[in-house]
Amino acid sequence: MYLAKKISFLLFLFTFISCNNKESKASENTRNNEIKHAKGITIITKENYSIVEVTSPWPNAKKKYSYILKKKNAVIPTEYKNFTQIQVPIKTIVLTSTTHIPSLEMLGEENKLIGFPNLNYISSEKVRNLIDAGKIKELGSNQSLNTEVLINLQPDIIMGYGLDNSNPTLDNLERNGLKVILNGDWNEQSPLGKVEWIKLFGVLFGKEKQANEIFKSIEKTYNETLKLVEKTKVKPTVFSGSLYEDKWYLPQGESWGAKFITNANGNYLWAKTKGTGSLSLSFEKVYSIAKNADIWFMDQYTSLEEIKNANPHYSKFKAFKAKNIYSFSKKKGKTGGVIYYELAPNRPDLVLKDLVKIFHPELLPNYQLYFFEKLK
Repeated sequence: MYLAKKISFLLFLFTFISCNNKESKASENTRNNEIKHAKGITIITKENYSIVEVTSPWPNAKKKYSYILKKKNAVIPTEYKNFTQIQVPIKTIVLTSTTHIPSLEMLGEENKLIGFPNLNYISSEKVRNLIDAGKIKELGSNQSLNTEVLINLQPDIIMGYGLDNSNPTLDNLERNGLKVILNGDWNEQSPLGKVEWIKLFGVLFGKEKQANEIFKSIEKTYNETLKLVEKTKVKPTVFSGSLYEDKWYLPQGESWGAKFITNANGNYLWAKTKGTGSLSLSFEKVYSIAKNADIWFMDQYTSLEEIKNANPHYSKFKAFKAKNIYSFSKKKGKTGGVIYYELAPNRPDLVLKDLVKIFHPELLPNYQLYFFEKLK
Protein backbone atom coordinates (compact mmCIF):
# COMPACT_ATOMS: atom_id res chain seq x y z
CA MET A 1 0.00 0.00 0.00
CA TYR A 2 2.82 2.34 1.00
CA LEU A 3 4.73 1.49 -2.20
CA ALA A 4 1.62 2.12 -4.33
CA LYS A 5 1.08 5.51 -2.68
CA LYS A 6 4.74 6.40 -3.18
CA ILE A 7 4.61 5.48 -6.88
CA SER A 8 1.36 7.42 -7.25
CA PHE A 9 2.93 10.47 -5.58
CA LEU A 10 6.04 10.27 -7.80
CA LEU A 11 3.85 10.00 -10.90
CA PHE A 12 1.86 13.04 -9.74
CA LEU A 13 5.07 14.95 -8.99
CA PHE A 14 6.56 14.07 -12.37
CA THR A 15 3.36 15.09 -14.14
CA PHE A 16 3.20 18.35 -12.17
CA ILE A 17 6.82 19.23 -12.93
CA SER A 18 6.41 18.21 -16.57
CA CYS A 19 3.31 20.40 -16.95
CA ASN A 20 5.00 23.30 -15.23
CA ASN A 21 8.00 22.98 -17.52
CA LYS A 22 5.74 22.98 -20.56
CA GLU A 23 3.87 26.02 -19.27
CA SER A 24 7.14 27.76 -18.48
CA LYS A 25 8.48 27.00 -21.93
CA ALA A 26 5.26 28.18 -23.55
CA SER A 27 5.37 31.43 -21.59
CA GLU A 28 8.96 31.98 -22.70
CA ASN A 29 7.89 31.67 -26.32
CA THR A 30 4.83 33.91 -26.02
CA ARG A 31 4.90 37.63 -25.37
CA ASN A 32 1.83 39.63 -24.37
CA ASN A 33 0.41 42.40 -26.51
CA GLU A 34 3.34 44.48 -27.76
CA ILE A 35 1.23 47.65 -28.09
CA LYS A 36 1.17 50.36 -25.39
CA HIS A 37 -0.51 53.47 -26.84
CA ALA A 38 -2.36 52.48 -30.02
CA LYS A 39 -6.01 51.54 -29.51
CA GLY A 40 -6.75 49.95 -32.87
CA ILE A 41 -4.19 47.12 -33.03
CA THR A 42 -2.85 44.27 -30.94
CA ILE A 43 0.22 42.15 -31.69
CA ILE A 44 0.75 38.86 -29.83
CA THR A 45 4.12 37.28 -30.58
CA LYS A 46 4.52 33.49 -30.52
CA GLU A 47 7.67 31.47 -31.23
CA ASN A 48 7.27 31.25 -35.03
CA TYR A 49 4.34 33.52 -35.77
CA SER A 50 2.51 36.65 -34.61
CA ILE A 51 -1.22 37.25 -34.24
CA VAL A 52 -2.21 40.72 -35.40
CA GLU A 53 -5.70 42.08 -34.81
CA VAL A 54 -6.82 45.40 -36.28
CA THR A 55 -9.80 46.37 -34.15
CA SER A 56 -10.39 49.96 -35.34
CA PRO A 57 -9.76 50.11 -39.09
CA TRP A 58 -12.10 53.14 -39.33
CA PRO A 59 -14.19 55.23 -36.91
CA ASN A 60 -16.86 53.24 -35.03
CA ALA A 61 -15.95 50.03 -36.84
CA LYS A 62 -17.97 46.98 -35.77
CA LYS A 63 -15.67 44.50 -37.49
CA LYS A 64 -12.12 43.49 -36.64
CA TYR A 65 -9.52 41.96 -38.96
CA SER A 66 -7.18 39.18 -37.88
CA TYR A 67 -3.88 38.18 -39.48
CA ILE A 68 -1.28 35.51 -38.85
CA LEU A 69 2.24 36.65 -39.79
CA LYS A 70 4.18 33.42 -39.86
CA LYS A 71 7.80 32.43 -40.37
CA LYS A 72 8.70 29.78 -42.91
CA ASN A 73 7.56 26.25 -41.92
CA ALA A 74 5.69 27.55 -38.86
CA VAL A 75 2.89 25.27 -37.64
CA ILE A 76 -0.26 27.33 -37.05
CA PRO A 77 -2.95 26.05 -34.63
CA THR A 78 -6.23 25.11 -36.30
CA GLU A 79 -8.07 27.76 -34.26
CA TYR A 80 -6.46 30.38 -36.52
CA LYS A 81 -7.22 28.65 -39.82
CA ASN A 82 -9.70 31.34 -40.90
CA PHE A 83 -7.26 34.21 -40.32
CA THR A 84 -5.42 35.70 -43.30
CA GLN A 85 -1.96 34.10 -43.24
CA ILE A 86 1.13 35.89 -44.55
CA GLN A 87 4.66 34.53 -44.61
CA VAL A 88 7.26 36.88 -43.13
CA PRO A 89 9.62 38.51 -43.65
CA ILE A 90 7.91 39.87 -46.74
CA LYS A 91 9.95 40.79 -49.82
CA THR A 92 7.56 43.14 -51.62
CA ILE A 93 4.81 45.52 -50.53
CA VAL A 94 2.28 47.91 -52.05
CA LEU A 95 1.23 50.92 -49.96
CA THR A 96 -1.78 53.17 -50.45
CA SER A 97 -1.00 56.02 -48.02
CA THR A 98 2.05 58.30 -47.90
CA THR A 99 1.90 58.14 -44.09
CA HIS A 100 3.13 54.54 -44.27
CA ILE A 101 6.25 55.37 -46.27
CA PRO A 102 8.29 56.74 -43.32
CA SER A 103 7.92 53.42 -41.48
CA LEU A 104 9.58 51.65 -44.41
CA GLU A 105 12.30 54.27 -44.59
CA MET A 106 13.03 54.19 -40.85
CA LEU A 107 13.41 50.41 -41.06
CA GLY A 108 15.58 50.64 -44.18
CA GLU A 109 13.01 48.74 -46.27
CA GLU A 110 11.92 51.40 -48.78
CA ASN A 111 13.37 49.30 -51.62
CA LYS A 112 10.63 46.69 -50.95
CA LEU A 113 7.94 49.14 -52.12
CA ILE A 114 6.88 48.19 -55.66
CA GLY A 115 3.60 50.05 -56.20
CA PHE A 116 1.70 53.13 -55.03
CA PRO A 117 -1.37 55.12 -56.18
CA ASN A 118 -0.58 58.66 -57.39
CA LEU A 119 3.19 58.72 -57.08
CA ASN A 120 3.34 62.53 -57.14
CA TYR A 121 2.08 62.66 -53.55
CA ILE A 122 5.27 61.01 -52.28
CA SER A 123 7.86 63.39 -50.77
CA SER A 124 10.54 61.01 -49.41
CA GLU A 125 13.78 61.62 -51.31
CA LYS A 126 14.84 57.98 -51.07
CA VAL A 127 11.52 56.75 -52.45
CA ARG A 128 11.47 59.42 -55.17
CA ASN A 129 14.87 58.10 -56.34
CA LEU A 130 13.32 54.63 -56.62
CA ILE A 131 10.39 56.10 -58.57
CA ASP A 132 12.78 57.89 -60.93
CA ALA A 133 14.60 54.59 -61.45
CA GLY A 134 11.32 52.95 -62.51
CA LYS A 135 11.21 50.56 -59.54
CA ILE A 136 7.80 51.62 -58.21
CA LYS A 137 4.70 51.30 -60.38
CA GLU A 138 1.91 53.88 -60.63
CA LEU A 139 -1.39 52.33 -59.49
CA GLY A 140 -3.91 55.05 -60.32
CA SER A 141 -6.02 56.20 -57.38
CA ASN A 142 -7.11 54.68 -54.06
CA GLN A 143 -10.73 54.55 -55.23
CA SER A 144 -9.86 52.55 -58.33
CA LEU A 145 -6.52 50.79 -57.93
CA ASN A 146 -5.25 49.26 -61.17
CA THR A 147 -6.11 45.62 -60.57
CA GLU A 148 -4.32 44.40 -63.69
CA VAL A 149 -1.02 46.01 -62.68
CA LEU A 150 -1.35 44.69 -59.11
CA ILE A 151 -2.02 41.13 -60.29
CA ASN A 152 1.07 41.33 -62.50
CA LEU A 153 3.16 42.71 -59.61
CA GLN A 154 2.01 39.97 -57.18
CA PRO A 155 3.14 41.83 -54.04
CA ASP A 156 3.47 39.82 -50.85
CA ILE A 157 0.97 42.22 -49.30
CA ILE A 158 -1.06 45.32 -50.11
CA MET A 159 -1.41 47.65 -47.14
CA GLY A 160 -4.70 49.49 -47.48
CA TYR A 161 -7.02 51.51 -45.32
CA GLY A 162 -10.77 51.83 -45.09
CA LEU A 163 -12.89 54.91 -44.48
CA ASP A 164 -15.93 52.80 -43.65
CA ASN A 165 -17.33 49.31 -44.11
CA SER A 166 -17.40 49.63 -47.92
CA ASN A 167 -14.03 48.83 -49.52
CA PRO A 168 -14.92 47.28 -52.91
CA THR A 169 -11.50 47.85 -54.47
CA LEU A 170 -9.64 46.02 -51.70
CA ASP A 171 -12.30 43.28 -51.58
CA ASN A 172 -11.84 42.73 -55.31
CA LEU A 173 -8.08 42.41 -54.92
CA GLU A 174 -8.57 39.75 -52.24
CA ARG A 175 -10.93 37.84 -54.51
CA ASN A 176 -8.10 37.82 -57.06
CA GLY A 177 -5.84 36.07 -54.56
CA LEU A 178 -3.86 39.06 -53.28
CA LYS A 179 -3.17 39.53 -49.57
CA VAL A 180 -4.48 42.77 -48.02
CA ILE A 181 -3.78 44.17 -44.56
CA LEU A 182 -5.90 47.08 -43.32
CA ASN A 183 -3.94 49.78 -41.49
CA GLY A 184 -6.01 51.90 -39.11
CA ASP A 185 -3.24 54.19 -37.82
CA TRP A 186 -5.05 57.26 -39.18
CA ASN A 187 -7.90 56.49 -36.78
CA GLU A 188 -5.65 56.82 -33.70
CA GLN A 189 -6.03 60.05 -31.71
CA SER A 190 -2.96 59.65 -29.50
CA PRO A 191 0.18 61.05 -31.20
CA LEU A 192 2.22 58.13 -29.83
CA GLY A 193 -0.56 55.74 -30.83
CA LYS A 194 -0.17 56.63 -34.50
CA VAL A 195 3.58 56.08 -34.62
CA GLU A 196 3.33 52.80 -32.69
CA TRP A 197 1.95 51.14 -35.83
CA ILE A 198 5.60 50.94 -36.95
CA LYS A 199 5.61 47.73 -34.90
CA LEU A 200 3.34 46.13 -37.50
CA PHE A 201 5.94 46.91 -40.17
CA GLY A 202 8.59 45.50 -37.85
CA VAL A 203 6.83 42.11 -37.78
CA LEU A 204 6.22 42.17 -41.54
CA PHE A 205 9.90 42.71 -42.33
CA GLY A 206 11.31 40.59 -39.50
CA LYS A 207 12.65 43.69 -37.78
CA GLU A 208 10.64 43.66 -34.55
CA LYS A 209 13.61 44.69 -32.40
CA GLN A 210 14.53 47.60 -34.64
CA ALA A 211 10.91 48.82 -34.80
CA ASN A 212 10.63 48.69 -31.01
CA GLU A 213 13.86 50.66 -30.62
CA ILE A 214 12.69 53.32 -33.08
CA PHE A 215 9.39 53.65 -31.25
CA LYS A 216 11.05 53.84 -27.83
CA SER A 217 13.38 56.58 -29.05
CA ILE A 218 10.48 58.68 -30.39
CA GLU A 219 8.44 58.00 -27.23
CA LYS A 220 11.38 59.06 -25.03
CA THR A 221 11.90 62.35 -26.88
CA TYR A 222 8.16 63.06 -26.85
CA ASN A 223 7.88 62.49 -23.11
CA GLU A 224 10.99 64.55 -22.38
CA THR A 225 9.46 67.44 -24.32
CA LEU A 226 6.22 67.06 -22.36
CA LYS A 227 8.19 67.47 -19.12
CA LEU A 228 9.73 70.69 -20.42
CA VAL A 229 6.35 72.43 -20.53
CA GLU A 230 4.93 71.08 -17.26
CA LYS A 231 5.74 74.22 -15.28
CA THR A 232 5.08 76.85 -17.92
CA LYS A 233 2.43 79.27 -16.73
CA VAL A 234 1.77 81.21 -19.94
CA LYS A 235 -0.58 79.49 -22.41
CA PRO A 236 -0.87 81.33 -25.73
CA THR A 237 -4.35 81.19 -27.28
CA VAL A 238 -4.38 79.24 -30.53
CA PHE A 239 -6.67 78.59 -33.50
CA SER A 240 -6.20 77.15 -36.97
CA GLY A 241 -7.57 76.82 -40.49
CA SER A 242 -9.35 79.22 -42.84
CA LEU A 243 -12.46 79.40 -45.00
CA TYR A 244 -13.00 76.69 -47.57
CA GLU A 245 -16.16 77.02 -49.68
CA ASP A 246 -17.70 79.35 -47.08
CA LYS A 247 -16.97 77.04 -44.14
CA TRP A 248 -14.14 77.26 -41.61
CA TYR A 249 -12.84 73.85 -40.61
CA LEU A 250 -11.04 73.37 -37.28
CA PRO A 251 -10.02 70.24 -35.37
CA GLN A 252 -12.43 69.08 -32.69
CA GLY A 253 -11.17 69.09 -29.12
CA GLU A 254 -10.43 65.36 -28.86
CA SER A 255 -8.61 65.13 -32.20
CA TRP A 256 -4.97 64.42 -32.93
CA GLY A 257 -4.22 68.04 -33.87
CA ALA A 258 -5.94 69.48 -30.81
CA LYS A 259 -4.03 67.14 -28.50
CA PHE A 260 -0.71 68.35 -29.89
CA ILE A 261 -1.59 71.94 -29.04
CA THR A 262 -2.72 70.99 -25.53
CA ASN A 263 0.38 68.83 -24.96
CA ALA A 264 2.59 71.75 -25.96
CA ASN A 265 0.75 73.84 -23.32
CA GLY A 266 -1.13 76.01 -25.75
CA ASN A 267 -4.70 77.13 -25.15
CA TYR A 268 -6.63 75.78 -28.12
CA LEU A 269 -9.85 77.79 -28.21
CA TRP A 270 -11.99 74.79 -29.17
CA ALA A 271 -10.28 72.31 -26.83
CA LYS A 272 -13.52 71.58 -24.93
CA THR A 273 -15.50 70.51 -27.99
CA LYS A 274 -16.30 66.80 -28.27
CA GLY A 275 -15.25 64.61 -31.17
CA THR A 276 -12.14 63.58 -33.07
CA GLY A 277 -13.01 65.04 -36.48
CA SER A 278 -13.52 68.61 -37.69
CA LEU A 279 -15.77 71.49 -36.75
CA SER A 280 -17.50 73.33 -39.59
CA LEU A 281 -18.14 76.96 -38.62
CA SER A 282 -18.95 80.30 -40.18
CA PHE A 283 -16.42 83.12 -40.44
CA GLU A 284 -18.42 85.16 -37.97
CA LYS A 285 -18.39 82.39 -35.36
CA VAL A 286 -14.63 81.87 -35.65
CA TYR A 287 -13.93 85.60 -35.58
CA SER A 288 -16.03 86.13 -32.46
CA ILE A 289 -13.96 83.59 -30.55
CA ALA A 290 -10.49 83.88 -32.15
CA LYS A 291 -10.18 87.57 -33.07
CA ASN A 292 -7.74 88.17 -30.17
CA ALA A 293 -5.96 84.82 -30.32
CA ASP A 294 -2.15 84.90 -30.08
CA ILE A 295 -1.25 82.31 -32.73
CA TRP A 296 -2.90 81.15 -35.95
CA PHE A 297 -1.97 77.94 -37.77
CA MET A 298 -2.67 78.24 -41.49
CA ASP A 299 -3.05 75.33 -43.90
CA GLN A 300 -4.02 76.88 -47.26
CA TYR A 301 -1.81 79.93 -47.78
CA THR A 302 1.93 80.45 -47.73
CA SER A 303 2.29 84.22 -47.17
CA LEU A 304 0.56 87.09 -45.35
CA GLU A 305 -0.20 88.74 -48.69
CA GLU A 306 -1.91 85.59 -49.96
CA ILE A 307 -4.04 85.46 -46.82
CA LYS A 308 -5.12 89.10 -47.12
CA ASN A 309 -5.85 88.79 -50.84
CA ALA A 310 -7.97 85.68 -50.24
CA ASN A 311 -10.19 87.55 -47.78
CA PRO A 312 -9.55 91.11 -46.51
CA HIS A 313 -11.36 90.23 -43.27
CA TYR A 314 -8.50 87.89 -42.31
CA SER A 315 -6.37 90.97 -41.58
CA LYS A 316 -8.67 91.88 -38.66
CA PHE A 317 -7.37 89.00 -36.53
CA LYS A 318 -4.82 89.94 -33.87
CA ALA A 319 -2.57 87.05 -34.99
CA PHE A 320 -2.45 88.54 -38.51
CA LYS A 321 -1.61 92.03 -37.24
CA ALA A 322 1.13 90.61 -35.00
CA LYS A 323 2.40 88.37 -37.83
CA ASN A 324 2.04 85.28 -35.65
CA ILE A 325 0.83 82.92 -38.36
CA TYR A 326 2.55 79.57 -38.93
CA SER A 327 2.15 77.00 -41.68
CA PHE A 328 3.54 73.60 -42.67
CA SER A 329 2.37 73.99 -46.28
CA LYS A 330 5.55 75.65 -47.57
CA LYS A 331 7.73 72.59 -47.03
CA LYS A 332 7.09 70.24 -49.93
CA GLY A 333 8.69 67.32 -51.69
CA LYS A 334 10.10 67.31 -55.22
CA THR A 335 6.69 66.85 -56.87
CA GLY A 336 4.64 69.05 -54.56
CA GLY A 337 3.62 66.65 -51.79
CA VAL A 338 3.40 68.34 -48.39
CA ILE A 339 6.05 66.78 -46.15
CA TYR A 340 3.99 67.27 -42.98
CA TYR A 341 1.17 65.03 -44.23
CA GLU A 342 3.62 62.22 -44.97
CA LEU A 343 5.99 62.39 -42.03
CA ALA A 344 4.23 64.07 -39.09
CA PRO A 345 2.15 61.04 -37.94
CA ASN A 346 5.41 59.08 -37.71
CA ARG A 347 7.39 61.81 -35.94
CA PRO A 348 5.12 63.27 -33.25
CA ASP A 349 8.25 64.15 -31.27
CA LEU A 350 9.21 66.68 -33.98
CA VAL A 351 5.68 68.09 -34.21
CA LEU A 352 5.57 68.59 -30.44
CA LYS A 353 8.99 70.25 -30.41
CA ASP A 354 7.87 72.61 -33.18
CA LEU A 355 4.82 73.66 -31.17
CA VAL A 356 6.81 74.09 -27.96
CA LYS A 357 9.30 76.25 -29.86
CA ILE A 358 6.42 78.40 -31.18
CA PHE A 359 4.53 78.64 -27.86
CA HIS A 360 7.48 78.72 -25.44
CA PRO A 361 10.64 79.57 -27.43
CA GLU A 362 12.73 80.04 -24.26
CA LEU A 363 12.45 76.29 -23.54
CA LEU A 364 14.18 75.25 -26.78
CA PRO A 365 16.55 78.13 -27.58
CA ASN A 366 18.69 76.22 -30.10
CA TYR A 367 15.94 74.23 -31.80
CA GLN A 368 15.05 74.99 -35.44
CA LEU A 369 11.48 74.41 -36.60
CA TYR A 370 11.21 71.19 -38.60
CA PHE A 371 7.72 71.26 -40.15
CA PHE A 372 6.36 74.73 -39.49
CA GLU A 373 7.42 78.13 -40.79
CA LYS A 374 6.39 81.60 -39.76
CA LEU A 375 4.65 83.31 -42.66
CA LYS A 376 5.95 86.63 -43.96
